[in-house]
Amino acid sequence: MYLKDAKILVIDDDTDVLTALRLLLKSKAKEVTVEKNPNNIVSLIEKNSFDIVILDMNFNGLVNTGNEGIYWLKKIKQLNSKTDVVLITAYGDIDLAIRSLKEGASDFIVKPWENDRIIKTLQELVEKKRSEKSRPKSFKTDAGKIIGESAVMKEVFYKLQKVAPTDANILILGENGTGKDLIARAIHDNSPRKDKPFVKVDVGALTSSLFESELFGYKKGAFTDAREDRKGRFEIASGGTLFLDEIGNISLQQQARLLTVLQNRHITPLGSNESVPIDIRLICATNLELSSLADEDKFRKDLIYRINTVELTIPPLRDRGNDIKLLSRYFLSLYQEKYFKDELILGEDFLDKLKNYTFPGNVRELQYALERAVIMAENQTLTAEDLTFSPIEKHQSTSTSTDFSLETVEKKTILKVIEKNNGNISKSAKELGITRTALYRRLNKYDL
Repeated sequence: MYLKDAKILVIDDDTDVLTALRLLLKSKAKEVTVEKNPNNIVSLIEKNSFDIVILDMNFNGLVNTGNEGIYWLKKIKQLNSKTDVVLITAYGDIDLAIRSLKEGASDFIVKPWENDRIIKTLQELVEKKRSEKSRPKSFKTDAGKIIGESAVMKEVFYKLQKVAPTDANILILGENGTGKDLIARAIHDNSPRKDKPFVKVDVGALTSSLFESELFGYKKGAFTDAREDRKGRFEIASGGTLFLDEIGNISLQQQARLLTVLQNRHITPLGSNESVPIDIRLICATNLELSSLADEDKFRKDLIYRINTVELTIPPLRDRGNDIKLLSRYFLSLYQEKYFKDELILGEDFLDKLKNYTFPGNVRELQYALERAVIMAENQTLTAEDLTFSPIEKHQSTSTSTDFSLETVEKKTILKVIEKNNGNISKSAKELGITRTALYRRLNKYDL
């Protein structure tokens, strides 16, 4: 949806404000309705499907508490939760505007406003809505559903939706425990090859001698223990998908052999002089960064191009915001059923402890932590004392981070400053050198 397709309702008891906004928006939007009396909001929304409501914070000139605006904001969201509500407020009511964001408002406009700023705000809202419509909120595989509602996971789902139906080779990047194998399976399960084999090989664990026999197969008598013919993983996966995990750990010699097979689309089993045609969709995964693979002393650049038609980077759990809580509740349900436990509840201190942990082991570590908590639970409500993390992962978490991207540095800085100021947003914003509004926007951006 574009702004020109949007239906907008403006509610303000100031006739001058209504007139100004109607004149500003009538040429930009599909339809603009203005209303002076907030008591007519319910009937207007029940009769029309508005995309955006621009709502004044105060309707009583004698009592400028903003409570009227909060009340009508909640009412609008009850009537239609998908409607974006933009609050109009005076500069002195910024705290109320911030509160409105927590109550479900999409944004707010400070009086006196700039026309260009209003148009930009509304355009961003409709573009965000259009983007969200095209991005699935989860992705299903035969092994279950990949869970995530954070912006970074929606981006992953969007790319999955695009690449899965194709035959493109995929390179999946991400730290250990982020779920790269589940993503690979999701690509296969949502592809035209879904009814054919999905074959996974941990190539990083194969010795040089096992590499060729496992991948390309062998004939009887090819070596001492070859007592019968055996198909390799390439041939077994023919018609389907071959998933090579830990591709970044194979030797240059193994890389050369793999490249030859991918270029010729034939394999030659050990002990045979006859080549066998293969038809596979290749998915590879590694916990190394792409920059590390670009080092030709360690990895062939021509092989990178061959396996990396499209790359997918799976975000670490610490960057997924509220997904930690969603995943925790999923694992809680899974394991209380597995271990025949009565219904368990995650206490606030339990959730706080999860939120403040960096999860070097990512989703895998979270899963095992929840499984331990369920097994050891003695009460219906799980508390922080019930949550323990692996000492191995704790040791890893003390190592220096190699992610120096601007977003990561900014996010970590914001978290440190807010923690330092005990959650005081005003002090944190001042120390960061930005306004409170700008800080809240960044908190929203990073799902903090």
